[in-house]
Amino acid sequence: MKKINSKLRNTLAIAGVSLLVAGCASAPSVAELNALTDQIAKASFRDQGIVKASLLNTDETNRACSEADVMGKPLDEKTAKVIEQINMKAIKWPSDGKFLGDWKEGEKIAQNGRGLTFTDTASTVNGGNCYNCHKIDDKEISYGTIGPSLHNYGKIRGITDPNSASAKPIVEYTWGKIWNAKAYNACSNMPRAGHSGILTEAQVRHVVALLLDPKSPVNK
Repeated sequence: MKKINSKLRNTLAIAGVSLLVAGCASAPSVAELNALTDQIAKASFRDQGIVKASLLNTDETNRACSEADVMGKPLDEKTAKVIEQINMKAIKWPSDGKFLGDWKEGEKIAQNGRGLTFTDTASTVNGGNCYNCHKIDDKEISYGTIGPSLHNYGKIRGITDPNSASAKPIVEYTWGKIWNAKAYNACSNMPRAGHSGILTEAQVRHVVALLLDPKSPVNK
């Protein structure tokens, strides 16, 4: 086992003393425990390759959801609604007004889990890693089940022409859900693919096509 680096060792020592002192008077507050946890976590990581320790500086959405998870109870309805509204405003809609790309490219992206590790480079094209949580094609025999099946996603919603006016609400919802899932479910497990820079605008457009194009294997 590797030795704990000196910075982490010092942080753990300080944290232990702080908790001991706090325990003599009163139990530490949630805020104090969160601050100590942040110190320990940040002392444990370093920049390596394209992965930066600054990733630990999460936003209020992730902090609130993580805290709720630790406490073992969901966010209250009011807080969840505020978080969803914040994330809805953060959705970047297609700059050229085009929501759908090439479903064949979308399939490649959905079935690709590559990218965002310290061994990758800034020029590495990320995958969507969608297969890790969803069933996509009915011919698949291995897929994740954290998220719902996406098979027949467009067909179930009655999409025969994704470019029609009647399909617009579903098309926009699909784009928004991929771009920033927390706009629809405050503590969704789904990555905020567009918001977090996992996928580019063009890639999101292709994945939307995969889900909604009648010719896509999703809808066969």
